[in-house]
Amino acid sequence: MKMNDEEQAMAAGEFGPLRRWAIEHQLKVGGYFGADDFVPVAQAHIMCDTESLGDAGVEWLERWTGLPREQRRVRVPTITDPRGTDFEKANGLRQQDWMVTRERRTVAALEALDVLMTNTCINYQTIMPPLLGDHVAYGDTGVVIYCNSVLGARSNFEGGPSALSAGLTGRTPRYGFHLDKTRRPSVRIDVKYTPRALNEWGALGALVGKLAGDYWHVPVVTGIDIVPGSDDMKHFGAAAASFGSLALFHIAGVTPEAKDLSFMKGTEGLPVHSVTQDDLKVLQRRYRQDDGDIDLVVFSAPQLSIVEMQQVADLLEGRHVKMPLLAITSPQVKPDADRMGITKRIEDAGGTVLSGMCFYNSYAREMAEANNWKRLATNSAKLVNIIGGYGYTPTLLGMESCVDLACKGKVRHG
Repeated sequence: MKMNDEEQAMAAGEFGPLRRWAIEHQLKVGGYFGADDFVPVAQAHIMCDTESLGDAGVEWLERWTGLPREQRRVRVPTITDPRGTDFEKANGLRQQDWMVTRERRTVAALEALDVLMTNTCINYQTIMPPLLGDHVAYGDTGVVIYCNSVLGARSNFEGGPSALSAGLTGRTPRYGFHLDKTRRPSVRIDVKYTPRALNEWGALGALVGKLAGDYWHVPVVTGIDIVPGSDDMKHFGAAAASFGSLALFHIAGVTPEAKDLSFMKGTEGLPVHSVTQDDLKVLQRRYRQDDGDIDLVVFSAPQLSIVEMQQVADLLEGRHVKMPLLAITSPQVKPDADRMGITKRIEDAGGTVLSGMCFYNSYAREMAEANNWKRLATNSAKLVNIIGGYGYTPTLLGMESCVDLACKGKVRHG
């Protein structure tokens, strides 16, 4: 890879051992993917949940905290994905003390590097959304696909070490979705039914992901007859990334790189797949327990926006849950929900509002064992795709049906 004078100085250790490690790591990643050089990034976003880090990862972070501050601080704004716990609610979830201790050590180590502990996977809805054409280094797959597709920024999926490296060096290898040629559509998905609810948008994203089926494939979606909202695109993209490892999609006439319908010129020869309303129903039925025997309801993955929080509170008005209902949001949304009385409305109905965490990377298996949780209902297609690996049997329903189930113990189908 070509390096400028500053990059060569980092590789030579002139900016300290941590920055030397960072650029050496990036040179290996760039060499693997055939990058010619580096591209400056405006910001980085690190996945650093402690379930993935383990004690070894935490200890590795801590070894750098003794360096002089100028050698260890990140060079561009660097934020974090959700943590593995909400410190105020850990006991209520029956999370163990060692989990909380590991989390606190990780927070302290990252803060010593000047990383901003935003603890969110919806930064594009709350803080520092990138602009069209911005080069960034993001880790969370839902963040990457939303920012690439809906905002027109440019990022690959960056693993934890790669995202931290980008924060420390202020650049990332120029390959993949930083390049124009990689962002061109490679498959067309004709949609015959436009979703109306978040679980349907998630189901559609799941089908698009499965049909595209490859990180390097870029679907262009046609037939959407409305301009989707931010939460619609959040659930669609998160599911497409989860089911298909996709990092970018285009919606003809909607997303910025496909806004001009002339974008469709040149796509005539692409492979074409169709998705109908029946296809969405089939996928959702695949994740459904008709006997209504559910242990808990979870709204998470992605974290809830303030609008979704209000919707949950409205559906719970005058009611009380008969099983655990967890509404998980970001540390940026939670204070607004508190101020507006939304948190109180949810918790007065017996629900629990959690902040700064994500259900599936918060020791979900251990929580299942501690709380005797097995069957889970959610409106998140991403969550149902992931949570089975932690020992749960998931059910995918609309938000209203999830709340009905929590309050009545039965499912409202339809």
